Amino acid sequence: MTKGTRPMPETRHSVPASDEYPIEVFAWAGEAPARAVVQIAHGMGEHARRYRALAEALTQAGCAVYASEHRGHGEEAARRNALGDLGPRGFDGLVRDMVTVSDFAESRHPGLPLILLGHSMGSFATQLYLLDHAPRVRAAAMSGTVALDLAEAGAASAWKLSNGPAAPAKTPRTSADWLSRDDAQVDAYIADPLCGFRLKPVSRQSMYAAYARMTQPELLARLPADLPLHLFVGDQDAINRKLAYFNPLVERYRAAGLTDVSVHIYGGARHEVLNETNRAEVTANLVAWIDRVLS
Repeated sequence: MTKGTRPMPETRHSVPASDEYPIEVFAWAGEAPARAVVQIAHGMGEHARRYRALAEALTQAGCAVYASEHRGHGEEAARRNALGDLGPRGFDGLVRDMVTVSDFAESRHPGLPLILLGHSMGSFATQLYLLDHAPRVRAAAMSGTVALDLAEAGAASAWKLSNGPAAPAKTPRTSADWLSRDDAQVDAYIADPLCGFRLKPVSRQSMYAAYARMTQPELLARLPADLPLHLFVGDQDAINRKLAYFNPLVERYRAAGLTDVSVHIYGGARHEVLNETNRAEVTANLVAWIDRVLS
């Protein structure tokens, strides 16, 4: 929050999924009428309220922001002793919940364009969301993203290691140094009881199974050719293995005929580019991209 300004209003909602599971949704809005809705899908082993700083920047840019807790994440999952468990619906259910959240946001802001923003696991869910619901989306952004099938198959896959992705080459200060060069951000993540866990094996396998659809060119070819995508990552992100699992994803979208795929690679940055030492630059570039697609 900028010094001298009012606190950004934050509201919390419980939105029932089709099976009545209570989806936790956090919403932020500025004082002026919004010009768009940005829906955030967080990553694995974290939660929606870690995106408050980003939400502030987006509301200042004229957007209403909604961020939901995936199943197996957030306070509701902790209350149920189910952190890391996506439940019987698995990853497909997680994506369906995102659609429910879109319905909720659009009911409160009828007629406004919808922009998706997914980080890491949330970016995989965003990729799948677009396969079936792209016509309702104005644009989509993805951070810390990869072609998950390649990452899962690779010997250095972040998801196969027992203690998370490989650390930077030098001796790490903590087990979470792979997230960011900003020690304060890393320490906050470690101290947060709603962060730092992995999906249960069955839930993780459901993610791989659902993602198999992303390897089918005929499905990607259904995406609107003019759908704007913004993919942004760090070149030191352990998950993308020096971009080996990122560049093929970009090429898949371009090969499918998408004509507005923008890419930003941040030198030296690790997995959570929105929590990196240069996060002001990352956020400013994201806002500039949103300005462009809305214009």
